Amino acid sequence: MSERRDARKARQDAARQQSASPAGRKRMRAPRGASPRAPRTPRTPLSPGTVSAQTWVDIAVVSGLILVGALGWMPVFDGAQHLLASAGGLLVGLGTAWASHRLRLNAVTTVLVFFLTYFLFGSAFALPGNALWFVLPTLDTVRDLAVGAVFGWTDVVTLAAPVGAPTYVAVLPYVFSMVLGAVSGILLLRWLPTRYRTLWRCALVLILPLIAYLAPLVLGTHEPFLPAARGLLFAVAALVWLGWRRPEGRNISLSEKAGLRRARVVGTAFVAVAAVVIGGLAASILLPAPESRLVVRDEVQPPFDPEQFPSPLSGYRLYTKTLNETDLFTVTGMIPGDRIRLAVMDTYNGHLWNVAGPDLATEGSGLYELSGSTLPPPPLSDVVDQRRISVDVLGYSGPWLPTIGVPETIDLDGIDRERSRGFRYNASTGSAVLIDGVTSGIEYSMRSGIQAVPGDETLTDTPVAAVGMPPVEKVPDVVVAKAKEYVGGAETPIEQLRAIESALVTNGFLSHGRETDAASSRAGHGADRMEELFTRSQLIGDEEQYASAMALMARSFGYPARVVMGFQSDAVVEGSPTTITGDDVTAWVEVPFEGVGWIPFFPTPDETEIPQDQNPKPQSEPQPQVRQPPRSEKRPDDLLTDSDIDDKKDKEEDDGFALPVWAIATLAAVGGLLLLYLIPLVIIALIKRRRVKRRRRAATPDARASGAWDEFLDRHTELGYDVPLRTRAGIAGALAGQRDADAVATATLEGMAFSADAAVFAAEDAADGDIDVLWTQTDEQSRLSRRAVSWWRRQVSRFRVSRARRGRARKKASRRNDGR
Repeated sequence: MSERRDARKARQDAARQQSASPAGRKRMRAPRGASPRAPRTPRTPLSPGTVSAQTWVDIAVVSGLILVGALGWMPVFDGAQHLLASAGGLLVGLGTAWASHRLRLNAVTTVLVFFLTYFLFGSAFALPGNALWFVLPTLDTVRDLAVGAVFGWTDVVTLAAPVGAPTYVAVLPYVFSMVLGAVSGILLLRWLPTRYRTLWRCALVLILPLIAYLAPLVLGTHEPFLPAARGLLFAVAALVWLGWRRPEGRNISLSEKAGLRRARVVGTAFVAVAAVVIGGLAASILLPAPESRLVVRDEVQPPFDPEQFPSPLSGYRLYTKTLNETDLFTVTGMIPGDRIRLAVMDTYNGHLWNVAGPDLATEGSGLYELSGSTLPPPPLSDVVDQRRISVDVLGYSGPWLPTIGVPETIDLDGIDRERSRGFRYNASTGSAVLIDGVTSGIEYSMRSGIQAVPGDETLTDTPVAAVGMPPVEKVPDVVVAKAKEYVGGAETPIEQLRAIESALVTNGFLSHGRETDAASSRAGHGADRMEELFTRSQLIGDEEQYASAMALMARSFGYPARVVMGFQSDAVVEGSPTTITGDDVTAWVEVPFEGVGWIPFFPTPDETEIPQDQNPKPQSEPQPQVRQPPRSEKRPDDLLTDSDIDDKKDKEEDDGFALPVWAIATLAAVGGLLLLYLIPLVIIALIKRRRVKRRRRAATPDARASGAWDEFLDRHTELGYDVPLRTRAGIAGALAGQRDADAVATATLEGMAFSADAAVFAAEDAADGDIDVLWTQTDEQSRLSRRAVSWWRRQVSRFRVSRARRGRARKKASRRNDGR
């Protein structure tokens, strides 16, 4: 044993002499151009996966700038929930980037981890209200996360701000911040520290926070959220960070470095003050008007077109004849006098009153837009009271959602999630629609304001509001002539409109065209029916004809009138539910007054007893006697056999969420290929991790040092390098040649081989710090060798496992060389 220690001591002395030789000193010589006053001290490179303090500062600055940009979503989304989604998405994205850096994942694996964390944490940050225990994902939240990330962007530009429904829209700030956080984290952790930090590289990273700042401006509203304050904060923070990240130079003295730092402090303060002063002045002078800003939502036509549905007024007789005794829905919260609004029609083409489509919509008719639980206020309204209304749909069906007054908030929790995604609201008319239809069993609630209706004496000096309306066409001449006749000498708008209303109520008679009515009344409100209304000896019709006629008469005077169809019940008891039937259907006319809002007019008469001499009934003619068949004891209904059809299963299948066949096949193929890639990759990664762990935790210092060198060789073997069976110095020279390494890199590899020999063959155990440095050099040199090969060789190396079986042979060869 003593001979062995003597041999190790002799080799150590030889190593020291070699380092003291001119060749050894040449390796330690400072680079050309270095100042003699401050010789450059070599720093130990960080091991892969570790993060420097400066990088953490960079991450904090860039994350803060992204959050400043995320504040721009405030006017777009309902409440402050989007702040949690933005902050959570940023945190998850940065965590994904850190995991990719820590585990040295490739691009494919990083993307897979991104999708996994997206669905794992998305429910807690973006959809906590629908998550299990506010944290755990459910099938509904997973589906909303998938749909929102793909289709939410097309919906948000048609959304009436602030938005909160459909629920998947809340996913947008989460996925947006997560993508920006992941990309910026990867750049700051894996790209920027590996290169000399020039100013343009740091500025390139700021593109991501700039995108976070500009996206809400383009996709938001005309009124941005604190634009001056956010812009100044963003600019100052970015300039200060760029000033600090400007490289100092590789070889400067300590005194020069201190002076440079002082200059940076003064320069940074000057830049910050200049940015605040100049930016504030520029913002106050050059800030464009809100209406001149480019907002994408103003350039995109909403996908909903009301003209795809039939005119609501054309189905008026369906309620009076067929559904007159059918319970349509139950409303709680009404008081006597409240009217239920179903649809508002503002354009007439000679055949029908209808809801204006996107091409004809004006400020008076508006557009049906996606809206959240908080609805946008109407452009004209004078609210004097509020109602808390809940609706339980029974026998009603159709696309139009019944509302009351001016809805301020609406809760669609009682509506199926798929159906609620088709909710659209028109703020100008106060009407709502479900594209997939309102059917029995649906429940919803709302908070509505009640429009003030002042007396005529108050409106005497009030002009009609200048509101643009869609056109009316093919109005019969008799309607215009009768309007002038009814108005007579009335001068003010309210007097003229009341004169028309009073004339129709006084001269007309009510008939729904039912068998029990005193006179027949043809359905419809086209030009021919309007002409018939005024050319017969008596005015006979119902709300469909009278509301249509008054609206056309008001339009002939240039007043922006519209027809409203809804329900009104005389059986309303305050505090009790009210059941609405088809017999409660009604229609009225609305005209806007300046500063007041839309005032209703009711031109339908109550008189149903029509003079018989004006409408004689045809005399009955005797019919020939026909022999009747024998009487049957059974009723006609009893002759039919009862048959119960179970359509519950078909309904469930129709309501279920099903992917198309091509999507299932694509997902199966992609998923199978990913499993074939990931399963062996994970297994081999675990084997390699166990190999490193075993070598780093060896019992003796020389074994840990030998394990570091063996790990270095195994990684090069897996990368496809030709590792010869030589001494460590010989192997280092051979690998340097295969890497085309320069003199500095070659000296580093040779120094690493010398350090490994010294730790293994030294008489005394090497210090733990020296072994840690050796492992750090192993990781760093392996990484450089990995970068020196092609992308394909790097991917293949992930599926190769090499085990050093040449340890004893190398030790024997070293001993033989030392003996010589």
